[in-house]
Amino acid sequence: MEFKRSHMCGELRSENIGQSVVLMGWVAKKRNLGSLVFFDLRDKTGITQVVVREEDEVNHELASHLGSEYVVEVKGDVRERESKNPDIPTGDIEIVVEKINILDKANTPPIYIKDDDDVAENLKLKYRYLDMRKPSVQKNLKLRSDIIRTVREYMYNNDFTEVETPFLTKPTPEGARDYVVPSRLEPGEFYALPQSPQLFKQILMIGSLDRYFQVVKCFRDEDLRANRQPEFTQLDMELSFANQDDVIAVNEGLIKALFDKYTDYDLTLPIPRMDYSEAINSYGSDKPDLRFGYKINDISEIWKDSEFKVFASNTSDGKSVRAINFKNLADKYSRKQLDKLTDFVKDYGLGGLSYIKYGDKVNSSISKFLTDDILNAMVEKLNIEDNDLVLIAADKDKKVLEGLGALRNKVARENNLYEKEYALTWVVNFPMFEYSEEEDRYVSQHHPFTMPNEEDIDLLKTHPEKVRTQAYDIVINGDEMGGGSVRINNSELQKEIFEALNLTDEDIEKKFGFFIEALKYGTPPHAGLAYGLDRLLMLFAKTNNIKDVIAFPKTQSATCPLSEAPTKVDENTLEELSINIRSDSNGNDD
Repeated sequence: MEFKRSHMCGELRSENIGQSVVLMGWVAKKRNLGSLVFFDLRDKTGITQVVVREEDEVNHELASHLGSEYVVEVKGDVRERESKNPDIPTGDIEIVVEKINILDKANTPPIYIKDDDDVAENLKLKYRYLDMRKPSVQKNLKLRSDIIRTVREYMYNNDFTEVETPFLTKPTPEGARDYVVPSRLEPGEFYALPQSPQLFKQILMIGSLDRYFQVVKCFRDEDLRANRQPEFTQLDMELSFANQDDVIAVNEGLIKALFDKYTDYDLTLPIPRMDYSEAINSYGSDKPDLRFGYKINDISEIWKDSEFKVFASNTSDGKSVRAINFKNLADKYSRKQLDKLTDFVKDYGLGGLSYIKYGDKVNSSISKFLTDDILNAMVEKLNIEDNDLVLIAADKDKKVLEGLGALRNKVARENNLYEKEYALTWVVNFPMFEYSEEEDRYVSQHHPFTMPNEEDIDLLKTHPEKVRTQAYDIVINGDEMGGGSVRINNSELQKEIFEALNLTDEDIEKKFGFFIEALKYGTPPHAGLAYGLDRLLMLFAKTNNIKDVIAFPKTQSATCPLSEAPTKVDENTLEELSINIRSDSNGNDD
């Protein structure tokens, strides 16, 4: 480099006219008009138009041969543009070249460096270093950095100590599969990459750290769905001598600080709280989207004595008939579209979906069984009016609620039913356990270190399914942004929880021995919370794709097209790790 950079490409304005400046960046676009060569110079801050006159023979010849994405430095004077561009911040000025130096040439890029490209995701991720030159990616990565800085400042100002917990640790018995790492020094044994720092952050409380936080990578080897990554970032925290209200208060302050700084929305505190049972029964989800209404209603009582056996047979314990009244949408859905909604709920295990289109003439898929008494009861129960569309499902409670909850969100998206820009709630009083048919036992709804509600502790041995916990999730716009709980700080109560999970003493010792030992040496009451930071960043970046806020995301098959990971390792490495790769009957590595 011959010169020292004086400004970034997106900084210059009218007040800089007349100044001599030095810019460095990438050639974004070039126009050769013969007597004049124009090119846009780009860096992370934006672009500036550069002009080279024909009479400047050396620079004109050089500029004429500049290619897309060449890296150059430019020295010149800032002048007012004759044809201003109001669409960019530097649109009032341009640089008249005194000197151009090519710092590096570039091959023709395999993807367009513009926000409105239509490039396949694999190609974008393979050339991520080109993709991230786009203004939208630059903006999101800058926003990510700014938000993490704001988070850190808030945590420091609230007396939290930042501590790094280990990445090489023991496998965790609950949750998704672990990524495992073989140990060379202990042949045949393995570390696991953490799904969360859960046990270590609790041990920090036992170690009297009082308030801990970290921005930490976590890892889960699971089948990926939309907006999940195998490695993701958490904002993790834990507080000693704290209860649920204490944790919620600290985090409402943090959320308020983020909304105040990164949105125009005036967030009012306290954030409302919703009981888990209300969330499930009214919205079919423990992360309800409250930007719109349309609650799920239980209409089992109306149908229990009806001639329609499909509904009547689903009004016993554990089963129900439930409906959503979508106001003024009857004329928006044809029979073909309703059939598509039926196919949609079948993915949630439901056998079908019934509908009523209400008006002067009632149109219904169950009109044969829709007596005047039943219809009048439905109208009163669901406040049905002209042009309302009522969608009904019947089956086991879990299936009906999950199916209608997903349907509620789908219809809202299709018809833009959102009444609010943001809707926040704390969901509280989660069940302690859920029954796993696959494992034929109760498993933890959150994790086995969650404190039960005091009034429910006596139910641990008799009715574990009724035990509620001091757990809490923060839900924003239908996404669980973070969750946590008050922790168990008593080894005897912890043992009762393990017994309710049918864990033997050997299981407990093998999986949690070091933690149970730590609980015996004076454990303060403590509670914590962890955010899925990538999801939170999506909210403020106003994007629906988690890959937009991660510098180097992976594909849905957990591969990295850029680095070509995962990949095979050589035989010497495998031998050092005492690992043999078996092949299946088709010759594929197993």
